[in-house]
Amino acid sequence: MTADSVDLAMQLLDITRQALLVGFLVFLRVGAAMALLPVFGEQSVPVRVRLALALAFTLIVSPALSGRLAPLADQAAITGMALATETLAGLAIGMVVRLFILALQMAGTIAAQSTSLSQFFGGAGVEPQPAISQLLVVTGLALAAMAGLHVKLAELMLLSYDILPAGQFPGAAAISAWGLAEITQAVALAFSLAAPFVIASLIYNLALGVINRAMPHLMVSFVGAPALALGGLVLLLLGLPLMMALWVRAFDQFLASPFTVLP
Repeated sequence: MTADSVDLAMQLLDITRQALLVGFLVFLRVGAAMALLPVFGEQSVPVRVRLALALAFTLIVSPALSGRLAPLADQAAITGMALATETLAGLAIGMVVRLFILALQMAGTIAAQSTSLSQFFGGAGVEPQPAISQLLVVTGLALAAMAGLHVKLAELMLLSYDILPAGQFPGAAAISAWGLAEITQAVALAFSLAAPFVIASLIYNLALGVINRAMPHLMVSFVGAPALALGGLVLLLLGLPLMMALWVRAFDQFLASPFTVLP
């Protein structure tokens, strides 16, 4: 083996080592986020599949970050601080994105409680929840996947390195403000989605009170309960497309500008 061949082999070894270290740093953030992200981080998805998805996202994101993460990867060893900061950044991203699925669950729970459907097939699925919540979540996950969620999440990961630099702990004040703003938005979105069911329940209970005062001996609750359940199902049938359109628009707006609150 000639000296030129040895030099070439050493250069290739250094390039491979640097690429693996950069990939490992990216995997720390992507893998932590993948445990909570919608569609890819669902409990129904096997752990091995989630691991394969995290590796696939790492292969997609790493080439675009090789120059930025090279100084951190060139250190003698990846420090514990780098391990902590990348993992925390990934968990923060995953939890904030996960809030949109929690908004669907909250909206479904509010709607089910308002229409007396909270126990209807309530134990179905991996996470016990009312049937309306299960329907909203499954529909939302399907729509998100059809809308190119994988591409938007890859862009989100790339953008996160501009706002949350690798190897640095994010500011507590900025992260708390970001999380509080997104939690507020998720709760407001959940109440907006469930508003028709709450309004219908209010009108029903007012009418029930008037009938009960007019006919005290009539068991109006037993007469009106089937009507309330049927009305809730009809309202769900009519309002589901509009509800999901509103949710998809809010989700797309977040993914288009996910770090608005952060400096």
